[in-house]
Amino acid sequence: MAKFTDINAYSKNLAAGYKPLPFRFMPLDSEKYVLTNMAGEFVVTDRDGLVEFAGGKLHHQSPAYSDLKSKHFLIDSDSDVALDLLALKVRTKLSPLANFTGLHIFVVTLRCEHSCPYCQVSRANDNRTDFDMTEETALRALDLVFQSPSPAIKIEFQGGESLLNLDLIELIVAEAKRRNETEQRELAFVFATNLAVLDERALEFAREHNIFISTSLDGPKDLHNRNRPRPGGDSYERTIDGINRARAVVGRDHVSALMTTTAASLDRAREIVDEYIRQGFRGIFLRALSPYGFALKTKFYQSYGHERWLQFYFDGLDYIIEMNRNGFPFTEQYAALILRKMLTPFQPGYVDLMSPSGIGIGAVVYNYDGDVYASDEARMLAEMNDKTFRLGNVHDNTYEEIFLGESLLDPIEQSFAPSAPMCSWCAFEPWCGSDPVFHYATQGDFVGKKPLSAFCGRNMAIFKGLIERMNQDPEIRTIFENWANN
Repeated sequence: MAKFTDINAYSKNLAAGYKPLPFRFMPLDSEKYVLTNMAGEFVVTDRDGLVEFAGGKLHHQSPAYSDLKSKHFLIDSDSDVALDLLALKVRTKLSPLANFTGLHIFVVTLRCEHSCPYCQVSRANDNRTDFDMTEETALRALDLVFQSPSPAIKIEFQGGESLLNLDLIELIVAEAKRRNETEQRELAFVFATNLAVLDERALEFAREHNIFISTSLDGPKDLHNRNRPRPGGDSYERTIDGINRARAVVGRDHVSALMTTTAASLDRAREIVDEYIRQGFRGIFLRALSPYGFALKTKFYQSYGHERWLQFYFDGLDYIIEMNRNGFPFTEQYAALILRKMLTPFQPGYVDLMSPSGIGIGAVVYNYDGDVYASDEARMLAEMNDKTFRLGNVHDNTYEEIFLGESLLDPIEQSFAPSAPMCSWCAFEPWCGSDPVFHYATQGDFVGKKPLSAFCGRNMAIFKGLIERMNQDPEIRTIFENWANN
């Protein structure tokens, strides 16, 4: 039995009408439905419109007919290149898979002088140098980095607090740039740092080598210090001082920040957004807690459910939308990633929104001890003594053994959303991703039971929320188009 419909079926009897192309649909509310196709194009209609289209009764002179035809939901006798164009859009969305791993995370130390209760990793005291990556391990990891076929390579230094092992970072950057003289990749570097130990040496090194700086800012002073305690109780002051000094040396566009939502954040979405504006940022990534490391040990992950986080998220999103309507450009960055998938033919490359999963494909982690993990979250899971997603070790395994082994291929195969239960018929599948590490951590299964999945619940609610806002107000649609294309 053939697995696919014969191509001639799509041109048969077109002179008498139209042929619907593959699409999915689901209700937005009691009246409206969203229809999507393989390329991620979408239309919103009522139930009568859906029944009319699916039943082949849509009149060719109706506005809905033209809209559906232009977005590749149907073909007719005038559709000479429609299938080729649809295939091109699908191919464009899948093309990043061929590049393979672009983000390579080096955990240069587990040492950290903060004691954040929601921390996803198991940190070590800042005097425990036995938790530092060695030079030999770093060089072996670089061997693997440059075996990736990706034309663009980003090396991100994480911890603990990465700058506590600045000597090794300097060595890795110098050696990577030396190798790249022959490799000719598009090479970039990132410091992931809390900025508390940022000194002039690190800043000058970042300036000299065009290194980006990523930090954490959880909101106003009292909230940030509560979430991110350190000796002296001055985490916020050190963060803001570090942001300002870094901008002065490496430039404003080279400094970014991430926030994490704790229970103490839930009623303060607008205050958190205001803090980012006050500090001169042009956007914010409203981010939920992850079920790993100290976040589980300290019960922070269980402190709220995804429904409560969604209330927080949409409060912040609507506040940001209102700012844009009033002429102040500011972006909610998670929405922008999704909108890029919804409104353009391009992929943002965000690991959590990739299908098959971006673990190992979008990013890989080299731990301080040489162990290689499929993602940052996989490394965090390993710190809880579960090494399911450990791919190998830089000292013991070859590139082929690490990236072609069952520890990576099995979860990637199971994570392909078009063949996963419930995902395969979900209208939001073209925009969504798959997170086997999250589902394994929360349900003990790579695929997960979707009705019980917080990952699924969060994303479906956000997809619906974005569509509803665009559908209700053309001005919001324009704002979202700007986010998607910037």
